[in-house]
This record gives sequence, structure tokens and C-alpha cells, in this order.
Amino acid sequence: MIRAWWRRAATTTALIAAAVLPFASTTAAAAPAPEPVPVSGSGPVGTVDDAVPLRLPEPPSAEVARTELAGLHVAAPHSMNGYSRAKFPHWIKQHGECDTREVVLARDGDGVEQDEKCRAVSGTWFSEYDAKVFHVSGQLDIDHIVPLANAWRSGADEWTTPERRAFANDLEHSQLIAVSAASNRQKGDQSPDQWSPPRHAYWCTYARAWTDVKHLYHLNVTAPEKAKLSEMLDTCAS
Repeated sequence: MIRAWWRRAATTTALIAAAVLPFASTTAAAAPAPEPVPVSGSGPVGTVDDAVPLRLPEPPSAEVARTELAGLHVAAPHSMNGYSRAKFPHWIKQHGECDTREVVLARDGDGVEQDEKCRAVSGTWFSEYDAKVFHVSGQLDIDHIVPLANAWRSGADEWTTPERRAFANDLEHSQLIAVSAASNRQKGDQSPDQWSPPRHAYWCTYARAWTDVKHLYHLNVTAPEKAKLSEMLDTCAS
């Protein structure tokens, strides 16, 4: 076994950003990338700790998110005609044998060890959505904060395949997170007005991340979606 390469390569984030965001000039370049939050312990295994460190790159503050939310274009969802997850190629190789999924598993877990194929063979993961602790990586999904189908309905239907690939593998912004498979599949492609994390302590971060991703990629929101995001941002500490 080898220790997670994510912890050993300080320059990996910069290399990933360059590889994953080929169309940054028209999308993600709209705002500087937030610095990733260092991964640290999440408290005793098997316990629920509302102070668990954020694992995904830190989204903007609630104040900035509210400004971004106010600027989002409100529109009816686009048609799902022509949609396919295959039009958002993932998971792509990021570093040697490591694909996007394995990068997120290494980043979001504690004590993660990987084999020669970069597969997580041990570690501990805290699912931010439902406060569950896991020791087997196969019990986790890598969730797109803004689901691929939701992005399609919000404007990604007009993107090129390379643009959709960058979106689906974006490690630089608050778009990918390791969570319980059960919570991810319960969420599906629903927007916050249709589904929000059962763990209310995560609502602030979730709303900030969702809003920022929509802002960075110039995606639309629906009126109910915008109202729910505003409600969730109100849970942020002032």
C-alpha cells in the first residue's frame, strides 16, 4: 500500500486545475479559485461532529454567495432532450493512475491509503450530507454539487463536450464531494428546492457551493431554486 498521493504532492492542485479546466477563459475564470482547506481529523470514528472540517475547496462567504445568487439568471428549465451522462465524460485521469473519483476520495478522507492503481483501500470518510462515517470507499459516491442533469437543464445543453468534461471533473471549485451512496442517490439530479442535505448543519456550505458553481459556469436557476438557496444561506452564521 502507499499513502494517498494527494497528501504527498503539494503541486498537484495546480496541475489538476490546468488539466481539468480547458475552457477557464469562458467559465471558471469568472472568479479566482478558492484555496483548498487542509484535511485534518474529523473527531472520533463513529461520532457525529458538526465541526467536521470542510473537505471540498472552500466556497465563498455567505455575503459573496448572496451577491452571486442575486446575479443569477432565473429561467425555466431547458428540455432534457438529448441529455446523456456520457456527454459529461467522467471520471478522467488526473495524475498517473489516479482518476477524479480517487482524487476526491483521497482528499475527503482521513488516513487514506491507496494501492498501485490509486484505489483507496483503507481510510475513514465522514459524509457531510447525513453525518455517517464509513471505512469502505465503495460505500461512497462522488457527488456533483450541481448535478449533471441539472446543469444540462440550466444551460450546459449548449456547451461543447470539452466544456462539459471540465465541469464534471472540476476539482478546483466546490463541485465534487465524497458522500454516502445513499444520500447521493436520494438526491439524484434534484435542485435545493427539491432536495437538501438532511444534515441541516451543512445547509450553509451546500448553498454557498451550489450558488458559486452556478455563478462560475453561468448556469440558470429557477425561481423556487433561488428562493430555497436564499433560505439556506440564512442559516449561515452572521
